[in-house]
Amino acid sequence: MQDNEIKIKGWARILLIIFPYLVIVGIFQFIGLTISDVSYGEMDFKESSEQQLIISFFGFLGTFLVLWIFMKYIDRERFIDLGFQTKNRFWDFIVGTGVALVAMVLGFFVLLGLKEIKFSEIVLNNDEIVISVLLFLIVAVVEEALFRGYVLKNLMLSFNKYVALVISSVLFSLMHGFNPNMSLFSFFDLFCAGMILGITYIYTKNLWYPIGLHFGWNLFQTHLGFNVSGQDFYSIIEFNYTSPNLMNGGEFGFEGSIFSVFAQIVIFAGSIYYYKNSSGEMVPNPHESADLLT
Repeated sequence: MQDNEIKIKGWARILLIIFPYLVIVGIFQFIGLTISDVSYGEMDFKESSEQQLIISFFGFLGTFLVLWIFMKYIDRERFIDLGFQTKNRFWDFIVGTGVALVAMVLGFFVLLGLKEIKFSEIVLNNDEIVISVLLFLIVAVVEEALFRGYVLKNLMLSFNKYVALVISSVLFSLMHGFNPNMSLFSFFDLFCAGMILGITYIYTKNLWYPIGLHFGWNLFQTHLGFNVSGQDFYSIIEFNYTSPNLMNGGEFGFEGSIFSVFAQIVIFAGSIYYYKNSSGEMVPNPHESADLLT
């Protein structure tokens, strides 16, 4: 970029993207709604899993179009610089998914052992399993590209990296504000989720680990019988709550439970320990010179 060109501050880019994002993604999702034949007039209409997948796919197209435009013309960077570099990153996605699997399985059996939940049945549906894998993969890619790849990346141009992480995590939790069964504790839990999804990004500037963690967290949560962020999806395992509460997360899902917060604290601390003690160093932020807004 030439010296006489106007450089838009990182925080300003985030404000600038809000309106185009809402308009363009809204248009794409409307197309998805139309193609999937969703009934607009029925307030209590519940989309099928196929309809949810189609709508999410068009939301993915709209999101990536907006991010491509902003990366090219506002940030003046390659789209891949959001964090989609693949060299030596194959295992990041696998490890992230594996961490989520361990957290969810342990959480499920702890709640089962404490009699907070009671096993009911196993429901196998191959079509629904495939749809859920595709759906949660799209959700993970979209949200990570937006909140870690664009929002967190640009906040780190204006703030100390940890301040940027906190702000992006708050925005991430607020984005879920209209989800069913939200509570103040759910907001806090989603804030913690934003922290564990963002901490590795500030060390690596790469999205594949948080995408894997996000994908696995949602996928295994739903297939073990929990709601995901307050929403009910197909589950392989069905169970009943002894009594919905903060121990089991109730209708919000496992991520509305105190065990979820504990798991996320462990993952957060483990991530910092790993990067502080591994041979790989944190990717430097050349724009960061102070803890305050530049």
